Amino acid sequence: MAEISVNGQVRKVEVEGDTPLLWVLRDTLGLTGTKYGCGIAQCGACTVLIDGQAMRSCQVPLDSLAGRRVTTIEAIEADPIGARLVAAWVALDVPQCGYCQSGQLMAATALLKQTPKPEEADIAAAMTNLCRCGTYNIIAAGIRQAADAA
Repeated sequence: MAEISVNGQVRKVEVEGDTPLLWVLRDTLGLTGTKYGCGIAQCGACTVLIDGQAMRSCQVPLDSLAGRRVTTIEAIEADPIGARLVAAWVALDVPQCGYCQSGQLMAATALLKQTPKPEEADIAAAMTNLCRCGTYNIIAAGIRQAADAA
């Protein structure tokens, strides 16, 4: 039995310590907003915040999370920065297919937490998640709008 802090709640789970966080979230805790994309930490669909940092949950083993706080897309609007980003995403119709957008929002939240008024180079460096629909320019516009709303 392991304990994990997810979205402000300590949860007990019965899974092996080497189980990737992605599968603990989706299969054990039923938090399906975090998506499986590639399984090798390249696409970013599985991005969550761990202690405020964007991390690819498909490569984070459960046993590395002792004493750490995990935030998923299900709780992002409880964060003022996350709420501003979600509002910007809606106002600008950012998602096309939407599959990557939970990971995109998590990465953008981490960016604005670290760099409240990012330059274009900051956005380009932080937003490494892949989007098959190619919404990168509008994602950047959403980040700028959320930063300006602060």
